[in-house]
Amino acid sequence: MIMSNDSKIAEKSSISAMKAKMEANGFAASKMMAAKEDHKQIQIGDKVMKTQSTSKSSSASMTMSSSSSSTTTADNMLEFGAEKSSRSGLLSTGNRNKAGHHHHWNLSSANSKLHELLQSMSPKMLTFSSEVDLEFDELSSIAKTFKNPIISKSESINMKGSMNKLENKMLNLCKELVQNRNNLDIMLVMTDMIKKAWSVPQCGYDLGFNMSKTIRETGALEALLCNIETTDDWKVQFSSVQLLEQCLVSDNRDYVVEHGLEKVVCTAKECVNRKQSDEVVVGVGILEHLFKHSENTCKEVIKLNGLETILFECRSTNIETLRHCASALANLSLYGGPDSQESMIKLKAAMWLFPLAFHNDDNIKYYACLAITVLVANQELEAEVIKSGTLDLCEPFVMSHNPEEFAKSSTSHIHGQSKNWLARLVPVLMSKREEARSLAAFHFAMEAWIKKTQEQTETFREINAIDALKKVASCPNAIASKYAAQALRLIGEEVPHKLSQQVPLWTIEDVKEWVKQVWMTT
Repeated sequence: MIMSNDSKIAEKSSISAMKAKMEANGFAASKMMAAKEDHKQIQIGDKVMKTQSTSKSSSASMTMSSSSSSTTTADNMLEFGAEKSSRSGLLSTGNRNKAGHHHHWNLSSANSKLHELLQSMSPKMLTFSSEVDLEFDELSSIAKTFKNPIISKSESINMKGSMNKLENKMLNLCKELVQNRNNLDIMLVMTDMIKKAWSVPQCGYDLGFNMSKTIRETGALEALLCNIETTDDWKVQFSSVQLLEQCLVSDNRDYVVEHGLEKVVCTAKECVNRKQSDEVVVGVGILEHLFKHSENTCKEVIKLNGLETILFECRSTNIETLRHCASALANLSLYGGPDSQESMIKLKAAMWLFPLAFHNDDNIKYYACLAITVLVANQELEAEVIKSGTLDLCEPFVMSHNPEEFAKSSTSHIHGQSKNWLARLVPVLMSKREEARSLAAFHFAMEAWIKKTQEQTETFREINAIDALKKVASCPNAIASKYAAQALRLIGEEVPHKLSQQVPLWTIEDVKEWVKQVWMTT
């Protein structure tokens, strides 16, 4: 996206001011440069590991296929290997992100390590894994040939058939895991499958959700919690929590909170404390999901030092870890309520959100900004939040990004947020801070595009966001009003008349609109 001159000037000005503030708070420029170099090295390392891992996986798949007299031809396996090594994460529009979200397969060092572990499996499970990869390639190729909601009948049938095959394979694995819950090979394949499911274009959310539901309904989720609570074997514990982190949809979070919250949080902290990058990513990922449950759960996780763990990892140089940290803090600010928000301020979360919002990774930056805008909406915390300086980074971000393009950039938000999550963001639209309104309006514009492609625009009416969006669309704030109007147009709502900032120049229409807004407010 090409930035306007005004946007560039605004961002440069903000960045200069923020650098000075960072150095004043102890974030030296040399440390910033060192961190950037670390990021580059990590990204380069990931790419090297990805190439090595995928080539080995392709070779292993070909070997196992021939030894087991598989019906798949060598040509098909070679084609599969070539496609797999060239793939850098699946997005619904085919766009690719430089350093994909944790659901992006073959992108991170953690995922590369997972593929290395997959190669050490038994011949039977290795063959099964290769068959699964072929099914995912077929489904991805089908899903990328059309744009939702325009789907031909044959395409819909083919996609549903391919999804059913994968869901049945997951069902069979779940049944095996219930019978043999310590089997590492089964858990590794299940983790690999659900990681890939979330990343499939168009139908990835449905596929990932259905697999997660199967894990719960077959008793496999209970088996994972038993492993986490009772075994002393760290490999079994970690494989269990690694799979758990991928399937923590809403109902599964409910189950974990009811049957094993404390032990899961303690195991997540142990993952972080062991300092292995793949384990740290899983640990902070678990905490990120648990902060998206309820006020009481957020309080419990904070009591178990979950927030302190997240804040400590904010100093990490691992992109995936920082993405989880930023999202975790955004979730906590939305779901935690006033008490948890106060705990965030006491533990200096606003200060740690600053370097995250200053990061060069858009996803880290965005969710850090989102967290700070939710916190500033709490008037009792406003002064502390403003003091951190993080709020100043919000408007430069939304001025230099396009909601639709940003939605496509990562599987962390390509499928959109839940109705419950969005409902908690609506009050931010009414914040007296322009920065908060601007970022909230940007997010609703992004969600409007996503929900339109999913044919779920009624969500905005169900959460009572329409009136708030109309009020923002008619306000003098140029940035917030632009994105609110964009959201309204996407969901098929009328865009209201926009009020001028020059009250003496108001027309009769301006006065009518003002009276209407005052009446709606009262």
